[in-house]
Amino acid sequence: MAIDKGIKRVPTQRNELVLEVLANVAETTDQLVGAGILDHFGDGYGFLRTPGKRGGTEDIYVSQSQIRRFGLRQGDMVAGQVRPPTEGEKYFGLIRVELVNGYDPESAMKRPKFDQFTSVYPNEQIILATTPKMMSTRMVDMVAPIGKGQRALIVAPPKAGKTVLLKQIAAGITENNPEIYIIVALIGERPEEVTDMRRTIKGEVFSSTFDEPIGDQCRTAEVALERARRLVESGEDVVVLLDSITRLARAYNLSVPSSGKTLSGGMDPNALYPPRQFFGAAKNCEEAGSLTIIGTALIDTGSRLDDVVYEEFKGTGNMELHLDRRMAERRLWPAIDIERSGTRHEELLQDDGTLKQVWLLRRMMGIIGQDSNSPTEAAERILERMSRTQSNEEFLGSITKPEKV
Repeated sequence: MAIDKGIKRVPTQRNELVLEVLANVAETTDQLVGAGILDHFGDGYGFLRTPGKRGGTEDIYVSQSQIRRFGLRQGDMVAGQVRPPTEGEKYFGLIRVELVNGYDPESAMKRPKFDQFTSVYPNEQIILATTPKMMSTRMVDMVAPIGKGQRALIVAPPKAGKTVLLKQIAAGITENNPEIYIIVALIGERPEEVTDMRRTIKGEVFSSTFDEPIGDQCRTAEVALERARRLVESGEDVVVLLDSITRLARAYNLSVPSSGKTLSGGMDPNALYPPRQFFGAAKNCEEAGSLTIIGTALIDTGSRLDDVVYEEFKGTGNMELHLDRRMAERRLWPAIDIERSGTRHEELLQDDGTLKQVWLLRRMMGIIGQDSNSPTEAAERILERMSRTQSNEEFLGSITKPEKV
């Protein structure tokens, strides 16, 4: 299709291809074209919007008949010919659907639904390590590997480096796995962090800052998840970075109708269902595609409600990465608690040799911890020794050798 449209450089991701095609059509013809993510409303109609943006005059109106005819779903990337608003109208109107998620609209009607896919254990590792000095992603690859379809929970106290870690994970995915779509959902974040994420991460960023209405925060998460589902239905591998599950649960706690029951900390049981549904959507699809969700959960904030949210999500993921406050206070980065972090069925992601060496590393850390008065001595030794090696393979091969003084 790209060759037919006269495009010389074929992008690695399909949404980039859609934009390239539209730009080429706009240059070579006098047609007015547009594209966006479908935001579908209950009344039947919808709007095409720029990823991560809310309603505005640049939105493109999509009629109920078009949505029904092509089986369009919430989160679809739709491209086509548009017309300018006429007298009395506010928005551009979509008059012809050309592409749905980069595919012919007729084929989009036959695609399966996300809930029909069979979920299996992640069996293909997403390599994150980039350079020898990027210790955080090297550590994750080694002690808590992430596979396609993983449901990963990063458990972090305040100021332990979770946001920086998410950016480093995203950078590792982009460099080593350019075919993977990255979607970032920032809920209740600071505005400056949203800007930083948009500038540093190559992917779609959906955000709602802490000063915006609670309803917008919930809606942002829902749109991001539906966008990811539509991509997986098209056979793509998608990674969603959610920061954070805790703030998302807080938002729903203020917006859902009261159930008449209250958990510790003032949490309504009904408010936990939507975040759990979001986190539970991660799956490695047996048929095609995968949805990996890496979410963060806050602990040790002094809020009982935050503790309740963590307790509800603890054990629901198949990978947990714990950040250590004591290491962060001593400026030991990455502040990863190796002993508490791990991946279920890691044998499906790592070869036997690597697995045995990682188990040996964990046993050695336990012995060092028992013989030391410092709770971070074992981690300090590991980080210092890792810094002297160029790769995880070299490091794991060196742990059975005596240290050079």
